[in-house]
Formats: sequence, structure tokens, C-alpha cells
Amino acid sequence: MNKKLAAVLSGGAVLVLALSGCSEDEGDKVGDWAKTFCDQAKPQIQKRADAHQIIISTAADSKPAEIQAADSKAFQDIANADRALAKAVESAGVPPVENGQKIQQDAIRELNATAVAYEGLKKQVDALDPTNQQKFADGLQSVADGLTKIEKMDQDALSKLEEGELGQAMAKQPGCQKPTASVPPKTSGSASPQPGSTSSDSGSDKGSDAEPTGNASTKPSTKASGTKTSGTKTEE
Repeated sequence: MNKKLAAVLSGGAVLVLALSGCSEDEGDKVGDWAKTFCDQAKPQIQKRADAHQIIISTAADSKPAEIQAADSKAFQDIANADRALAKAVESAGVPPVENGQKIQQDAIRELNATAVAYEGLKKQVDALDPTNQQKFADGLQSVADGLTKIEKMDQDALSKLEEGELGQAMAKQPGCQKPTASVPPKTSGSASPQPGSTSSDSGSDKGSDAEPTGNASTKPSTKASGTKTSGTKTEE
């Protein structure tokens, strides 16, 4: 049943700050801003990656109640991470680039809005009835549909930060690099595909206690944006 969420995450970029490109002439102010932000962002990017992995590695033979608990926790963790990322953008100050104040304000607003959206998904998952397999599967499909939209929000949240000189400076910072999930994937034969896999799209959702997961949805599935800062450039 969880494969739909996994597929959403797998099919897109997991929100991670895996930025590309390097400029050899970064201004000190821009580089300092990038370091300040990325140092604070690193643990949040890791938290997102771990949450995505929890969703995508939920065993195919897991019970609905187990899937519900795992997804609920993952969505809350991502929401908390996005709020912390918004604070990191705020505390780093106005980026020393053109339209820096607008870029900062937009990122803060969008990250906080994404956090609220993920908490909405958590409430939706918490409201599902794990004792009714068919209704649970149908409800999880609705959650996956909502996740697709939120992942787009996640991808856009820090997109402006990743452009131009600022993005190039961030790409040099270890804290803004794509993390490796610290949550090991399930080794069960029925476990879902690893992140990046789209095989979870196949098969029927009905009659199964759980569906193989694809990629978390950050992204707990599209970018990552680590931060779209995502596997995107910053996937989720």
C-alpha cells in the first residue's frame, strides 16, 4: 500500500541540497552566507533524507498500522525539518545578491507553507482506518496524490537560492550536499525498491497489506529537495 508514496518520492527529486556547479570567484560575503546557511541546514537535510528512506523502505509485507505509523512520523519529521530550514534561511540574513531580501522572504514563506502541508498529510494518514484493508489502501492513494503536489512546493521552496552566484557558493559547502540516509533499507525480500526506483508503480494495490515503496516521497518524493535544495539540486 505504501508503494504509491514511494513512487511519488522515487519519481521526483528528493529535496536535498545537492547543488551542482562551482564558481572560482565567489565573493567572500556570498560564500560566508552560504556557509552560515548550509552549516545550519545540514542536520535538517539529513532528517529529510532519513524520513524519505523510512517511507520507501517500509516492507511490502508490513501491516497497515505499521505503514500508518511510519508515514505519520516521516511526514512530521519533514515538516519539522522544513521549519528549521526556514529558520536557517532567516538567521543567515539577507543573501548578499541582487533581490536578496525577496529571495530570503520567499524561501522562508514557502518552506513554512510546505511544513504546514506535510502536517496536513500526517493528519490525513492518522485518520485512516488500518483495520479496513481496502479503505486504507484507497486512503493511502489519496495521501499519495496530495504528496505529489507538496513535493512540487518542496522543489520550489529554495529554488531561487540555488540560482546564480549564491547557488554556486552553496554547492561548495559540505552542509548542502546530498546526504546518505542513515536509516538502513529493509532487507526483506518483499521490501520495497530502493530510492530512485520506479518499479513500485507496477502491480495492484488491492489485496495487499502493504505496497512496495518507491522513493520517499522528497521527496517525502520529488526533489529533495536534501534541500531542493534538492536532489534536486537541494529528493526532497
